[in-house]
Amino acid sequence: MEVTINYNGQAVTVEVTLEVYEFLDRADHKTENLFHEQRRHWDGREFDEYIITTEGVGTYGETPEEYLCRMETLHELMAVLDTCTEAQRRRFLLYALDGLSLAEIGVLCGCSKVAVYQSVEAVRKKFINFFENRLNE
Repeated sequence: MEVTINYNGQAVTVEVTLEVYEFLDRADHKTENLFHEQRRHWDGREFDEYIITTEGVGTYGETPEEYLCRMETLHELMAVLDTCTEAQRRRFLLYALDGLSLAEIGVLCGCSKVAVYQSVEAVRKKFINFFENRLNE
């Protein structure tokens, strides 16, 4: 894949592997998110992790019971993801965890936006069926 980067004020086009392209794309995505966070920061102080942790929501201490419930839920979710194809799993995680759009995922995976949508919907339906069956137990 070709990537255009700015080097000393000049646009340079470079051929890179898919992994490098994905890394650069995620880095751009995270940089954009950070820019938005900095813009939302209302006072003039430096934006850093210290302010987030000290002035954000109070510290949270997870109880052993909460940890156990969280781990059980995680194992159940992973069991549902294990029933999916590799393409479905990858597309769903990029959509749900990384927050990429369907078009961005299509570019990364080399497929259409419709194919990504169908994969995400298939995984979503598996989760719905799983939780519906779990509630009926």
